[in-house]
Amino acid sequence: MKKESFNSPIGEIVLITMTNANGATVTLSNLGAGIISVIVPDRNGNPVDVALGYKNVTDYIQDGPNCGKTPGRFANRIANGRFTLNGKTYSLPVNLEPNHLHGGNEGFANKLWTVESASDRQVVFSLISPDGDMGYPGTVHATATYRWSDLNTLEVTYTAVTDKPTVVNLTNHAYWNLNGEGTILNHILQINASEYLVTDKNLTPTGEITDVEGTPLDFITPKPIGKDIKSDFAPLKYANGYDHCFVLDYTNRDFLQTEASLTSDKSGITMEVSTNAPALMLYTGNWLKGAPASRTGKAFQAYDGVALECQSYPDAPNHGNFPSTVLNPGETYVNTIVFSFSTI
Repeated sequence: MKKESFNSPIGEIVLITMTNANGATVTLSNLGAGIISVIVPDRNGNPVDVALGYKNVTDYIQDGPNCGKTPGRFANRIANGRFTLNGKTYSLPVNLEPNHLHGGNEGFANKLWTVESASDRQVVFSLISPDGDMGYPGTVHATATYRWSDLNTLEVTYTAVTDKPTVVNLTNHAYWNLNGEGTILNHILQINASEYLVTDKNLTPTGEITDVEGTPLDFITPKPIGKDIKSDFAPLKYANGYDHCFVLDYTNRDFLQTEASLTSDKSGITMEVSTNAPALMLYTGNWLKGAPASRTGKAFQAYDGVALECQSYPDAPNHGNFPSTVLNPGETYVNTIVFSFSTI
């Protein structure tokens, strides 16, 4: 295990690198409890960094893409920055008109988490979010535990407890590129989801859930990400690509299920995604252009990375037909996501 520290305007940023028995590595940051780098071998044994990252450590501070980090207290959108819980309405900062996104500009992704422990196999981060933080009720104690195996499997488990009723939705916002850089439109994607959440032009869920069959959002049969991305289909036009929440088919949330796979024929690297979350947010880096320079110094372009965010439904607090995201005292929120890497 290797640990590095860097001074920054917001405090000490710590990078921790785990190396497995095969020499494959994962680098994490206490800023946003985020993934900085994942280096695994391609089909020829050459190392490839499959997680997008920035050239400078300080570029992760308040970055728009939330690259590799942990959005929270509530990942994705809450309509108009408002929700009602137990008869009381809470107002949250609107940071992407007209919605509250990823917990606000001072949310979990932009906080320095505490490094509780670190080894070659496991890193544990923790964060205390006080009552009223970004408008949310309750003091929340959150943890992010990363485990790296000799089988090139990266597991992240998020937990949270609270002292008063609140809402919680945590996920990881890594952008994956199984070639290391360039477009991901030729990557082959498969998602075990027969339905998706309908949104308005602001990508706010309407509450309607509908079938993917017959639409460009059908990834049940594997296909290149770019095959239908420019289709004459309003949801794709609203988002400039894929930025949609898929309702995962497997319903037993007590167990991890393989929900998606991503493959590059060029590198031969495959990534399988398993989770106990009820939904997967697919985002194809539609607005990556203008982000901080890549770790190689290149400018990012749209579709240079794809995020597969396993989480609860966006805007769930405002829709009674969505699975509840309410966390009460005495309960423990748990979301586990596993990224498994291999070659074909």
